[in-house]
Amino acid sequence: MVARIRKPVLPADRGQALTVPCVTKTKRRSRIASARLTRDRPQRMTTDNNHSPMPQLSRFITEQRQAILGAWEAFIKELPAAERIDAAAARGHAQSMLNVIAADLETSETDEQRDLKSRGHLDAARADTLTPASQHGLGRALGGVGVEATVAEFRALRASVIGLWMEQQKQAGPSELEDMRRFDEAIDQAIAESLAQHTREVERARDRLLAVLGHDLRTPLTAVLASSRFLLDEDHLTQAQRDLITIVEHSGHRMTQLIDDLLDVALTGLGQAIPLRRDRTDLGALVRDVGNEVGATSPTARIDVETSGVLVGEWDRTRLEQAFTNLLSNAIEHGSQGKPIRVSVSGDEENVMIAVTNEGTVIPADQIGGLFQPMKSTADDRADRGHLGLGLYIVDRVVDAHGGSIDVRSSEDRGTTFRITLPRHERSTE
Repeated sequence: MVARIRKPVLPADRGQALTVPCVTKTKRRSRIASARLTRDRPQRMTTDNNHSPMPQLSRFITEQRQAILGAWEAFIKELPAAERIDAAAARGHAQSMLNVIAADLETSETDEQRDLKSRGHLDAARADTLTPASQHGLGRALGGVGVEATVAEFRALRASVIGLWMEQQKQAGPSELEDMRRFDEAIDQAIAESLAQHTREVERARDRLLAVLGHDLRTPLTAVLASSRFLLDEDHLTQAQRDLITIVEHSGHRMTQLIDDLLDVALTGLGQAIPLRRDRTDLGALVRDVGNEVGATSPTARIDVETSGVLVGEWDRTRLEQAFTNLLSNAIEHGSQGKPIRVSVSGDEENVMIAVTNEGTVIPADQIGGLFQPMKSTADDRADRGHLGLGLYIVDRVVDAHGGSIDVRSSEDRGTTFRITLPRHERSTE
C-alpha cells in the first residue's frame, strides 16, 4: 500500500507532488537510532581503489619496532652529547618505552581518565615507580646528559613513529586521529617521568656536593688555619717566614669564604632565601672591622671609612660581614691601583645607607643589570677561569634577605659606586 503525501506547494514547483513509502512510527524511530549510532561510532577508513586502511598505531609500533628504533638511533648520533650516550642501554630503554606506549594504546580509558591524564593529574600516582621512561632519565643524569638533549630524544622518538606511520600513504579517520592523540599523551607522560627522575638524580648529586663543601673541605681548612695561627705565634720566625705563613692564613680564610658563598648559591638556587640570625649590630663598627681585615690582605689598597648618624639596628652580623667583604674585595680588584676606596655609612630614622666607591674602568650601562648574576663572565674575568663571579651575587642576596636594596652608578668623573640601603628592623611581611 502506498500513501500519497503532498509537500507544501511552492511557486517554482506548483502542481508537482512527492510520493514516498508509508512507514510506521516504530520503524522510523529504529532507522533514526541506527543512523545516529553509525554517525557517532569511530570508524576505520575503508579501502578504495587507491588506498588501504592505515594500520592500528599500537600494532604498527609492535610490528615496526626495529625500523622505529633505527630511525631514532640515527638522530641520537647527531646530538652534541652523543659520545656520552650508551647506545645499547639507550636502545633498550627506547624499546621498553615503545612497549609501554603500545600497551597503553590498547587499554581503554574513560572520559574522566582521559581528562586526568591530559592535565597531568596521574603523574603523582606513578612518581615512585621506576618506569622505562624514568630509568631513561636516570641514565641520562648519571651520564651527564642534560635536560635539553634528553627532551630532544623524545621528540625524535615521536617523529620516528609518526613519520614512518604516515609514510605508508594511508588514509586517517577518526580512530587513527584518536590513536595519535593518545600516542602524544603517552609520549608526554614518558617525558614527564624521565625529567622527574633526571631532576631527582641531579638534586641528589647536588646534595652530595654540598655535603663535601660543608664538611669534608672545612675539616682540612680548619687544620690549615689552626696551624698557621700557631706558627705565627712563634717568636723565632724571620720576617719572610712570617709573611709566607700570613699569606697561607689569609688564603685559608678566603677559601672558607668561597665555600660559604657556594653553599649560599646552592641554597638560593633551590628558591629559598638566605637564612638570617638578627641581633643588635653597630653597622659603622662592622664596616670598619671589615675594612681593616680586607685592607690587611691587600697592603697596597687604601680604604677610607666615614660614618655619620645613628648606625645601630637589627641585622645578621655574620651575613653582612660576608657581603661587605665581597663588596670591598670587588672594589679593590676593579679599582685603580693607588686610588683610595671610599666607604660612607650614614643613618636616618628608618634606614642605614652604605656607599662603596672606587675609581677605575667605567661599567657600561648595559652591563650593570647583570653584575649580580652568578657564574657570569666579564671581560676582566676571562683570563681567570677560576673566577666564578659569586661575590656580588652574594651581596645582592644578603641585602635582599634583609629587605634592603642596592643600586650601582658608574661614570668617568665620579667613579663606580655601589649604594646599599638597609632598614633598621625587620619589616612585616603583611
